[in-house]
Amino acid sequence: MSSNRQLILNAFFMRFGHHPAAWRHPSSRDSGRPDVAYWIKMAQLAEKGKFDTFFLADFIGRSAKNLEKQSHQNGSFQFEPFTLLSAIAAVTKNIGLVATANTNYTEPYNIARQFASLDHISGGRAGWNVVSSFSDTTAQNFGLGPRTHAERYERADEFLGIAKELWNSWDDDTYDHPDRERGIFFDPKSAHEVKIAGKYFKTEGLLDIARPIQGYPVIVQAGNSEVGREFAAKIAEMTYSSAQSLAVAQAYYADVKGRMAKYGRDPDELKVTPGLSVVVAASEQEARDKFEALQNAVDFSHGVEVAGVDLSDYPLDGPLPDLPEPETGKGRFHQMVELAKRDNLTIRQLVLRFSVAKGHIQVVGSTKQVADTIEEWFVEKGADGFNVVPPLLPSGFEDFVDLVVPELQRRGLFRTEYTGKTYRENLGLKRPANPHTGVKADVASAAAVEEPVIAQDQYSHA
Repeated sequence: MSSNRQLILNAFFMRFGHHPAAWRHPSSRDSGRPDVAYWIKMAQLAEKGKFDTFFLADFIGRSAKNLEKQSHQNGSFQFEPFTLLSAIAAVTKNIGLVATANTNYTEPYNIARQFASLDHISGGRAGWNVVSSFSDTTAQNFGLGPRTHAERYERADEFLGIAKELWNSWDDDTYDHPDRERGIFFDPKSAHEVKIAGKYFKTEGLLDIARPIQGYPVIVQAGNSEVGREFAAKIAEMTYSSAQSLAVAQAYYADVKGRMAKYGRDPDELKVTPGLSVVVAASEQEARDKFEALQNAVDFSHGVEVAGVDLSDYPLDGPLPDLPEPETGKGRFHQMVELAKRDNLTIRQLVLRFSVAKGHIQVVGSTKQVADTIEEWFVEKGADGFNVVPPLLPSGFEDFVDLVVPELQRRGLFRTEYTGKTYRENLGLKRPANPHTGVKADVASAAAVEEPVIAQDQYSHA
């Protein structure tokens, strides 16, 4: 592995923060309506902090059942990712923009053209969080039947393979040199027809937009299960994982990177970024006071749901009952059950320890304490960086940018300025070659990256 590793920082936001009680915090005064100005402000703050990535999840679909129960929860009633990230692309210059796209609810051609468009709009900053999660609610929204865990990953593998073929259906420079004198807009030899009839998908033709500036968007994947780890080793360039201890993180890091050789991949081609739930302040006590205010606001009066199972009929201060393994989130489910058994946690304690942080490492403390944890995990190969998941927004992320980032920079762990022109370059990832043309992977068309000419005043913020 390279000795010149650079810490990666990704920002993953929920509307009010990742803590379930964040929306009830006194500082949370906004409504629940989608607000593009808010998201732009947060993306610009992440870019001010020199973050690598602004990441958008997509909790697609909504049930009309149990509305009384739903009404007491902070749901994700927000924009779909491509629309929002296109707006954010217009008012940022360097930060990577990762959209979640689920392979169960669309077709490869749709996704290939959407990501190619986002990559061109952003000047080469698109990333795809490939997910294959499947819930009964969303399946009903789309009129789909059940799919097994293994089938979903197999389907996702085929989906991604077709998307890559579509991105490769044009040479990198196909549209760069129109010959106006001869009336030739592009060389027909630069087109490479895609004709695939797979187990799940069928497509024929060419993509209707030029090859992405980065070749492909950066491929991101989240999965702690056995199938998810294998999928990551085969296709991912960055993983979003979860671990509550350095030992667990190191085991995951070594395991996934150790599987890559059989796919002809170098371990440096995959960046492992576990989640980091952090509350930071000038002193440890101040940070703990902030966190306790959130913990005390967790509402147990309307029932408790763990791993998709309603536990309202079980005593809150009793042990976790045996739960069926879910079809989605298997790896994180096993982490949760093991934690409950190991520490003999009650249902209430488990919610406050695991569900609040979504299974991620949680650091509540001073600037030094947070930076020490980040440095230890990075140096000891538990992570290549972190997916920062602030419990409370916007103040929790403002604290991280103002306090933690300067300390990481002082220690020489994190950049003080962006150095690459594209998202791939900032992550230290190679640009994939087009196999049809033999263009070298390290010869990017980054020279063709141009500043998008977009009227930005309408989105700008003081």
